[in-house]
Amino acid sequence: MFKSNKNPPLPMNNPLSLHTLRNPRGLRATITNLGGRVVSLFVPDKNGILRDVVLGFENVEDYLPENHRSDFGAVIGRYANRLSNGQITIDGQTYQLPQNDGKNCLHGGPDGWQYWLFNVESVSNHRLVLSLVSEDGESGFPGNVCARVTYMLTDDNALDIQYEAVTDEPTVINMTNHSYFNLNGDASTDILNHLLTIDADRYTPIGETFIPTGELASVEGTPMDFRQPKPIGCDIAADFEQLRIGRGYDHNWVLNTKGDDTRPCARLESPVTGIALEVYTTEPGMQVYTGNFLDGTVTGKYGNVYQQRAAVCLETQKFPDSPNQHWPESNAILRPGEVYRSHTMFRFSKQ
Repeated sequence: MFKSNKNPPLPMNNPLSLHTLRNPRGLRATITNLGGRVVSLFVPDKNGILRDVVLGFENVEDYLPENHRSDFGAVIGRYANRLSNGQITIDGQTYQLPQNDGKNCLHGGPDGWQYWLFNVESVSNHRLVLSLVSEDGESGFPGNVCARVTYMLTDDNALDIQYEAVTDEPTVINMTNHSYFNLNGDASTDILNHLLTIDADRYTPIGETFIPTGELASVEGTPMDFRQPKPIGCDIAADFEQLRIGRGYDHNWVLNTKGDDTRPCARLESPVTGIALEVYTTEPGMQVYTGNFLDGTVTGKYGNVYQQRAAVCLETQKFPDSPNQHWPESNAILRPGEVYRSHTMFRFSKQ
């Protein structure tokens, strides 16, 4: 189905490349095949000035794992988020995965797809198609998996992302994009002033190791309630156990949209630039991460030193640790003959 990737994470048969997509309304995205990363995303603000609203590096080489280990703008796979004890069990067989987050496997392990060079299948002015083949046993995951990611800029100012995957053995798949958004267009400022809305009545609480407890808890009366627009900084320092564990927001919300990608599941707005972002997805959950572990040790684009809260990630996904939790609304098992499909759209407007 797809051309094979050999010797991950950096197969020599795929040259490192950078591609710029444009739409007629000024939206511009630059994407590299190294991890399928969104390197820059320029969006017009309320005054028509183009603002780069994602964090990243000046040079593509800075994304290489020997230079920086980061998730900025990346395609995450095979499994986004955490898997408890670095294990999954499928049809009674347990597979041991890398433990790169304490005892957990995070974002596919230390050689996750964010460090792979994807094949460039096709590219045009507004569309880029990337693919890879992850072989059976790669990072401990079963099955040969062929995966494809399609980026497209739409005429209504959206970055549209389509994911597909097939396998020859039962496996787990959970792909997402890990862009760090700062709609102020200035990563020297934090995102605590951003207004966030999430269409979710419940979230998945976590224990001390960031693994969900199995509960689907109500947001009612807690700092996790974003059903009405609220500044991210409003409750982030509240005396609330979940915020203490996460050092801020680093949690999955159970979306009321339930896979309906015609309805926005979340909205983010900057009062500074007037840029608004609506998120649409077929996924049941969305992880909100408020840059809690950014600590000023990384310098990114435009000379900005990335401090804590410099950005917020909106990662559409299956729920964390789904293969071990067995939530029926968040099945992450992919079997031969099935096609994994996931769709997420980030639509921008100005107030």
